[in-house]
Amino acid sequence: MPRKKIKISQPLEYLSILDDKGALDADLEPDIPEEILLKLYRTMMLARKFDERLLNLQRQGRIGTFPPISGQEASHLGAAAVLEPSDWFVPAFREAAAEIWRGRSLESMIIYNNGFSEGVEIPQDSNDLPVSVPVGSQIPHAVGLAWAAKYRQTDRVAMVFFGDGASSQGDFHEGLNFAAVFQTPAIFVCQNNQWAISFPRSKQTRSETIAQKALAYGIPGIQIDGNDILASYAAAQEAVQRARSGGGPTLIECVTYRLTMHTTADDPQRYRANQEVEVWKQRDPIIRFQKYLFEKGILTEEKIAAIESTVLDEIQSAVDRAEEQIKTLGNPADMFEHHYAEMSPSLKAQKEELLGEMAAMEKEGHNG
Repeated sequence: MPRKKIKISQPLEYLSILDDKGALDADLEPDIPEEILLKLYRTMMLARKFDERLLNLQRQGRIGTFPPISGQEASHLGAAAVLEPSDWFVPAFREAAAEIWRGRSLESMIIYNNGFSEGVEIPQDSNDLPVSVPVGSQIPHAVGLAWAAKYRQTDRVAMVFFGDGASSQGDFHEGLNFAAVFQTPAIFVCQNNQWAISFPRSKQTRSETIAQKALAYGIPGIQIDGNDILASYAAAQEAVQRARSGGGPTLIECVTYRLTMHTTADDPQRYRANQEVEVWKQRDPIIRFQKYLFEKGILTEEKIAAIESTVLDEIQSAVDRAEEQIKTLGNPADMFEHHYAEMSPSLKAQKEELLGEMAAMEKEGHNG
């Protein structure tokens, strides 16, 4: 029998609506209300300034190691902005702008980055999962949430975020395969920032794109300019509408860049060239969006100054509140809580043993 070509039905597209200079493709412009555009801009500014303040706090020894997000605000914020509060938001650890949009407080992030579990407590009425540091482990969780939403015949969707490094993990492939087979309402958002710590994108995969991995699982995939918040919003809006109407999952690859370090325990100058960083600084998502809003008459120099002033005040207030709250935190026995709905006998025994040792140490301290 002769060889025959197998036709793959799903197309693969690249989407950019605002170019590097902020010029608009009006035919692709999403219909976003002015108040939402302003809120998006303010959230981006708040996330960027907060990121800069966290870096200062870390260098001063006032918080521990954290993962900066500067340069990646548009890719995750634009996607998360299309979700409803009842939808599931499943972050990795570099989605601070989206977390702010979803209602997470700045002080909770400061408290978490000081090593206190209270910083990731989730309110009962929230459908947001806490940050997930193990690479890719949150992907199956999101698929499970999406499957549950479908099983219960709701219109909820689950959106999960991860980096390009996670596409090398088994969790990624298992998650996409399960979501495709069971047509779960899951949206996979890959923030391809070019580097998995010091491991470049070019050594992650021989695939030309990460988006094309969707085709292997029979689901739609799209690659977008991740520094273009309009592209992020539009691609996510399309994916969410598809998922909500029963059309199954989508993989979105956001091509973006982290302008600083992987975490504050990392020195990026050891593995990437400064020239590369400078090129990506010219593609800054905030500057690009700012130009767009100027052209639409939504932003002025006065508005920008006022937004920056209120953002800096908000950050300072959050720092003050967090550092005051931290003084009341830190009971080691809390580590035994929240593992199970009902604490197991072995954990109860361990907790009692720790409490006894703590009481003895406190007594010795008083006697000393």
